[in-house]
Amino acid sequence: MFNKKTIEDIDVKGKKVLVRVDYNVPIKDGKVGDDTRIRAAQPTIDYLLQHGAAVILCSHLGRPKDGPDPKFSLKPVADYLSQLMGKPVAFADDCIGPTAEAAAKALQFGQVLLLENTRFHPEEEKNDMEMARKLASLADIYVNDAFGSAHRAHASTEGVAHFLPAVAGFLMEKEIRYLGQAIADPKRPFVAILGGAKVSDKIGVIRNLLSKADTILIGGGMANTFFKAQGLPVGDSLAEDDVLATAKELLQLGGSKLRLPVDVVIGDKFDADAEAKVMPVGAVPDGWRILDIGPETVAAYSQVIKGAGTVVWNGPMGVFEFPKFSKGTFDIAKAVADSGAVSIVGGGDSVAAIQESGLADKITHISTGGGASLEMLEGLVLPGLAALQDK
Repeated sequence: MFNKKTIEDIDVKGKKVLVRVDYNVPIKDGKVGDDTRIRAAQPTIDYLLQHGAAVILCSHLGRPKDGPDPKFSLKPVADYLSQLMGKPVAFADDCIGPTAEAAAKALQFGQVLLLENTRFHPEEEKNDMEMARKLASLADIYVNDAFGSAHRAHASTEGVAHFLPAVAGFLMEKEIRYLGQAIADPKRPFVAILGGAKVSDKIGVIRNLLSKADTILIGGGMANTFFKAQGLPVGDSLAEDDVLATAKELLQLGGSKLRLPVDVVIGDKFDADAEAKVMPVGAVPDGWRILDIGPETVAAYSQVIKGAGTVVWNGPMGVFEFPKFSKGTFDIAKAVADSGAVSIVGGGDSVAAIQESGLADKITHISTGGGASLEMLEGLVLPGLAALQDK
């Protein structure tokens, strides 16, 4: 399934290796919050160091608007990485140009350097070949281990691969193996659970999965658009009027394969302390909004999940940041964890729910890329992956 060269297919001894990692992590008051993505890339870095390379790391962080912005600096990540690895990690306050070149030149084998945010240069998102060439000039080999950015054709994810021998890191390989396998040759029954706010984000995914999955379970705000497409009242719930025709068409295409909630938890306002009530679908009064799936839906969905061979889950079942409306998401998390199926969870909110519920160690694979995992489920080619050398 995975036909790209990895770091194990090349000789890295005595080489400077530019590694694109995904260090797009939350930073608050100059400190790293959730370090999942940092830890996920560590096996690749350790392997390169053990095999005699010098490692130059690059990443984006957030969406800086007009060039360098201290609140999007990767410096706190360099400090965190030094602690994690128990050795100093050098930091260059630019990713290209004289500062970066001097830092890369000074780097000894067995040492690590982190470059400043690639998005401090607007050329990054334009996949500007001159920027890619400058990045490439720092190293002898390019490794892409940033699955979370592989769906973007940027200078540091796709451009660089035109100038250096380019291979995949361990995280990239693992992500593609699990997600690729789930789509190409899943252990059956194959159950997909899709949630989140919008149907429009997942139309392509639903279309692709209808031909691959045995059952698709729908939850979250996106279910409301399907209800509305069936002519059911949704009160003041979030629903996308501009995709009602598409939702109707997907319901017809999906038939019994596409399952919608049968009951919902509604709130009288969008607020953590809203009054909450359980209602059958179709009985939502005006002024109320659907904020979670109900207990009957949880029971029905859990039955389907229990019998699954493969489960892919992307997107929460409700507004799980509000405790009153989090039960559906957490109960589904438990069903997935207990299913014994090959389970793959992707997308920030579903991953957060799995981690908050303390069930992460019972999930086969937790994906580090929301957008990238969705595009894989949609059957699209990821530019950052396509650019790497074939085996």
